[in-house]
This record gives sequence, structure tokens and C-alpha cells, in this order.
Amino acid sequence: MKYNDGGPDGNGRRIYENELTRYEAARMYGISAETTRSYMREYRDAHNLPPRSVHTHPAKPCGKTPECWDDYRDMSKEELLYELAKSQIEIAR
Repeated sequence: MKYNDGGPDGNGRRIYENELTRYEAARMYGISAETTRSYMREYRDAHNLPPRSVHTHPAKPCGKTPECWDDYRDMSKEELLYELAKSQIEIAR
């Protein structure tokens, strides 16, 4: 298995804290998505954390289905980049 410097616990933390999706972690470390899911669950259980909400990943800009993305359809490239920067700032806070 290929671990980052944190091993399974570090991979689980990164997934739980939304730094990576389980699919990104699986590709990055050469393991299955189910294994990364198990790491995230082990991390959560070991640290007595609540289950992660399905809608908290930053890849979902409004926490809804893709219908909310219609707002972005008519934006220029500059406007889209501005919105992206705003969302990254909100995530970082």
C-alpha cells in the first residue's frame, strides 16, 4: 500500500476534512475507493467525530443539485474566476 506521511490515519483525516475526495485519494495512493472510505471511518471513530455530511464537500458550490449551477452559465471567464476565488476564501475560513 502507498501511504502519505500520515499513513492510513493521515489519509482518513484528509478525506474527513475535505482536503481530498475518497476517489482522489484512491487515485493518488493507488488504493481502492472503498479502502480510503474505510480509512476515513477509522479516523472518524478513533477521534470520536460525527459522521461527515454528504453535502459538505467544496466541489458542491451551493450544496444542492446541479440546477443551482445555472447561475454560472452566463458568466464571463473573469466572473467565473472571481466566484472561484471567493469560494476558495470561504473554504479557507
